[in-house]
Formats: sequence, C-alpha cells, structure tokens
Amino acid sequence: MPLIDGLQEAVWLVDAKTHCVVAVNTASQQLFGLPAKDLIGSGIESLASTPEDALFWMDAAIGRRESLHTDTMMRHADGRVLWISRRISHVAQPQGDGLWMIAMRDQTQQRQHDEERETLLAELRATLESTADGILVTDLAGRIRSFNQRLASLWGIPEDLLNDRNDEAVQAWMRRSVVDGPAYAVRLGAIQESPLLHTSDNLKLIDGRVLERVSLPQWSRGRPIGRVYSFRDLSEKLAAHQRIEELSHNDMLTGLPNRRALMERVDYAQAMARRETTPFALLNVDLDRFKQINDTLGHAYGDRVLKEVALRLKESLREVDTVARLDGDEFALLIHQADARGAEHAARRVQEAMSRPFCFDTLSFTVTCSTGIALFPGDGASAEELLASAERAMHWVKESGRSAFRFHQPRKDVDLLSRMRLDHAMRQALQEHEFRLHFQPQLSVETGELVGAEALIRWRDPLRGDVPPSEFIPVAEESGFIVAIGQWVLQQAVAQAAAWLKQGLRVPVAVNVSALQFQQTQFVESVAQALRAYDLPPSLLELELTESVLLRDAEEALHRMQALSELGVLMSIDDFGTGYSSLGYLKRFPIQRLKVDRSFVKGLPGDASDAGIVNAIVQMGRALNLKVIAEGVETEAQRDFLARCGCHEYQGFLCAPALETRAFEERAAQITERADAARAAREQAGRELAAQAPRGARASVHLLRGA
Repeated sequence: MPLIDGLQEAVWLVDAKTHCVVAVNTASQQLFGLPAKDLIGSGIESLASTPEDALFWMDAAIGRRESLHTDTMMRHADGRVLWISRRISHVAQPQGDGLWMIAMRDQTQQRQHDEERETLLAELRATLESTADGILVTDLAGRIRSFNQRLASLWGIPEDLLNDRNDEAVQAWMRRSVVDGPAYAVRLGAIQESPLLHTSDNLKLIDGRVLERVSLPQWSRGRPIGRVYSFRDLSEKLAAHQRIEELSHNDMLTGLPNRRALMERVDYAQAMARRETTPFALLNVDLDRFKQINDTLGHAYGDRVLKEVALRLKESLREVDTVARLDGDEFALLIHQADARGAEHAARRVQEAMSRPFCFDTLSFTVTCSTGIALFPGDGASAEELLASAERAMHWVKESGRSAFRFHQPRKDVDLLSRMRLDHAMRQALQEHEFRLHFQPQLSVETGELVGAEALIRWRDPLRGDVPPSEFIPVAEESGFIVAIGQWVLQQAVAQAAAWLKQGLRVPVAVNVSALQFQQTQFVESVAQALRAYDLPPSLLELELTESVLLRDAEEALHRMQALSELGVLMSIDDFGTGYSSLGYLKRFPIQRLKVDRSFVKGLPGDASDAGIVNAIVQMGRALNLKVIAEGVETEAQRDFLARCGCHEYQGFLCAPALETRAFEERAAQITERADAARAAREQAGRELAAQAPRGARASVHLLRGA
C-alpha cells in the first residue's frame, strides 16, 4: 500500500484469482469520491462494467495475462460520468496468481476541452461556408490553411486541388485565371512580404468577371500568424453601375449626351477657354410644334423624328463639337473655339439641315426649329447661366414666329414690358384670390385604389383667361414671387387635405416645392405652422422636390430634409431621371418616393429606350426601398407595363386630369367604388377556388390566402 500511495495516478490492486480489489491509493479515493473501505473487497466486474471490461476479465479468468491500455467511462460516487485513461497490467507474485494493477488518469476535463474545440471548429467551418464571399486563409509563408467552397466556386478550382492542399497547383490555377497573370503574381508576392498590410483590389478574370480581393492580416495573441483573403464577384454590381452611369450621362433614345454630360463638358470648355482666351458658343435648339407630330402620328413616329434630328445635328457640326439632348424635343450644341461669326455659321448649318423634308414610310413632312445662341464669357460665367441665356434667346425666337435663330441679348436690351405686366398681374391675382388648386388622383398600380393626390395651381385672369403654369411659373421664379405662390399652395393644400380628413376621405396631398422656396430659412417652420393650423397629420403631406433643388447645396438640403422628416412629412423627388441623378445622395436623403418623369412614360411600352429607363428607375427605387410613381400615364398599355416592371403608383389622364375639388371628390368616390368592387371580385374568386378544391387543397388555399 505505501508503494502505490506515492503514485499520482489512481491505482487499484486486484487479486488475479478472485478479481476483488485488495488495495487502493489515496489518488483513487479522490478520483472516484469513494473511501478505501467501499472499494476493497469489491469485485472488479461491479466497478468497471463495460463490454470491453467484461471481455478482458473473462480472458483473465482463464489465465491470459495481456495488458490493456484504453480510454473508458467510469462513474463517480455522485453519479457523474468520468472519462478515464486506463492501463491494466499483471504483477507476478512469488506465490499465487499474482495481482492486476489498474492505473487510471482522469481525462474528463481534457475530453470536454476537446469537444468544445471540435464544436468551435465546426461552427467556424459552418460560418466560413455560410458567407457569400470566397475565403482563403494562408500562413505567413503563403501556405493554404483553410478555405470555403465559395472560393472554389468563384475561381472554378477543381475540388481535388484544394482537398490535396496542393498550394502550388492552386496558386497556378488562380494565376492562369486572371487576365494579367504576371501582375497578379507580383502583387501577391508584395502582399505576402508585408504581414501587416491591408489591401483591396479588383481582379479581372479571363471569363470577363471581376472579383474584388480584400486581404487582411490574421492575428493571434497580439502577433500576425497568417493572412485572410476574401473574394467577391463584382460583375453584376459593376454592370448595374455602368448601366446607371449610362442612364445618367446619355439619352437612351438618341444616344446623345444628356443635360448632365453637357454641363460637365461646358465646364471643361470654360476652363480651356479661360486658359487659351478663346470664346465658345452654346446653342439651344427646340423643335417647333413637335407636339403635333406626337398627337397626329403617334409617339413612335415622334421618336423616329427625334433620332433623325439627332443625326442631322451631329452631321452639321465638327467632330470636336457636342450635341446633347436636354429634354423632349430640346437639344443643345456646344461649339468649341467659336465667336459670334462661328456660332452664326453653326446655327445656319442647323437650319439648313432641318429644312430638308423628313420621309418615313409613305409620309413626308417638314420639322423646323428655333435656336438660341449664348457666347462665353459674355452671356454667362457658368454652365447653368450659359444654358439659361441660350434658352431665353430660343424662347424669344419662339415668341417672334419660330424657325430662326437669335443671339442672347442682355436684359437691358430686351423689351420686358410683357414680363413686367405678367409679374404684376400675378401679384394682383394672389390678392384677388384668382388662384385655385386642382387635384390629380394618384392610384395604386396593383389594386387601383386611390393613394393620394397632387395639388396643381391654376390661374384664370379676367383679361387673359386661363394662364398655363408653364407661362407664369418661370416668371414667378425669376422675380422671386414663386415663394409667395408656393406658400399659398402649401396652405391651401394642407387646408383641403384636412377638410377631406374631417369628411372621412383620407387623401395624402403632394405639393411641388420650388428651389427658391425650399432655400428659405423659415421653410421648415412654415410647413410645421401649416400642419398645426389645420391639425393635419404630417403623413398626409408630401413635398415634391426636384433633383436640382437637392444638389444645389447638398449638405444644407440634407439638413433641411432631416428637419422635415422629423416633422413626419413625406418627401419625393419629382421628374426623376431628367437631372443629376446621384445614387449617393439618394441613399442619404430621407425620401420615400421617386417620380418618373412623363417624358419617359410617353413612349411606353413600345419604345425600348423609355422602357429600359423606366424599368431601371423602378428597380433602383425598389432596391433603395422607395415607392415609385409614374406621371403622365395616358393609356392602359402604359399602366400594364408599369405593373409588369413593379412600379407602385401612377397618375395621368388614364385616370383623370387635375380636377377641381368637387370633381375630385366625385372621381375619388368612383375610384374607391371600382377598387372595392375589384377587391370583392378577387375575394369571391378566391372563395370559389377554395370551394372547388379538395379538402386538403382547400386548407392550402386558405393558408396561402392568409399569407
């Protein structure tokens, strides 16, 4: 007994003949929680009862003396199961059959640690396989330590190469997969030589895909032990970005640069002109009575005319010059290194090109244009000023009879009497309550339900009769009177929405906000006051802002919009796609809705370019969790196209024009009645379908309807 008491392992001595325990040491008592008296004299079969133990002691009973070294399970006095590493060996005695010595070591804690480690490794592996990125882990020497199946999928690596851990073959495969293998190898070597380097670069594969590679050092206990590479397929993202860039810089119908691209080129032309002290010209070309072509021949012919006009304009200029489509039937020409004479020659070439008849199928007709000319630097110090000057000159041509060109003249040389009279009449009209609001219904594309109304200002002058907004709004913006008009519209729209709410008609009302009105320091407070004055829930007021309003001073606009958002007011971007569509700002601005400009809707569904633009805008809006509404919807075919591409809402003559209050209320009742009938029909059809189905299928129908 003293000999085994000095051993650190738990030891039992078992009589080889009787198989009873004859001695135990202190370590054994501590391991199993049993005193020596409870163990001595006990049969070994009762203390170790696994099948392996039973077989061993059966062999020992017939005289076999082989040793046994295994791991087994034994029970503690308190019932716990212990994992034991056990060695059984025979000890010969001068007399008798000798003894069996059983030495045992507790492996329970080690076993738990091993299981926890295996569980952790399994979870890490599951996490590695769950990520959408391809992951590759290497040590500091570049040897592969771990990877996931997404890596093999992205690179098309054969599974046997990765499973065999053939590092050289895997790296050779990846090197052969990229367009520039030598550059890839040099870059990879530089990364491996810098254990602390963080990198991010794009790899172009020979199959055309682009992978983003991000490399980060792997740390353990405060020191780098390897490197983690993550790979992500950017092909779809880059293709979408390229598509958006094309939409933001090019006109989809004609392929010409759009307004945004033109402004960038004008800015560059200004920089070159200042450096070389040479002038240039900007021409604004607007087709005369183009609406008649769309009305009589249809939009398809109108689009053919626009394409032909774009071609003729390009042919009439030099290759260094630029032709851009601004909007609808309005074009702009940037003429480099041109003074007044050069600009005049360009305008005459445009007039000559447009004088030739247009011949489509069996039709032959003439399309004329009005051209306004602005010269840098005399007519404007910025791209916006130059374009505004050219547009004003073009409008003067329109007012003078069309089909000609004219240079911009300083304001002091222009007869402003008519504008002064119109401005005065507007101010009088506001005092005499001659302005009124009409409301155009906005409907759900899916259900046909009324979802809102746009408030539109109308003016009937006692002498002039009905004055269209396109005539007096530009004058109001130029004189600053648009702020007073905008405030009146806001007050009236809020008042009407509140009145409808009291009548039980809950209609969100959208109000257009001009750039000058939005920039007023008290604008947010004026909105809050209007809501308080008429007790209108903020969610029933929507402010429609143009892209130019938001981007003129983006940070200030963001601050103001956040204040409006805190009020609970909804906001949307009007005429989306016609200006500087910035996805970066769209993500930051607290807006809820994008409004597709009518210029993109008019060609639906037949025009491929309009269809592509509208579909791109809708998908982008959905990706940004924004509602998308299309304006100018005039036909059921247009509405059906919008439904197919996922547009949420629409407004236009298909439902109703802008209506006076009473007419709007009647139309709203009709819309609601029709939507309710359609809903009831759908529900009845669902019930009939459920009734016709077998019992098991009927249960599925009910479940689906509930979902």
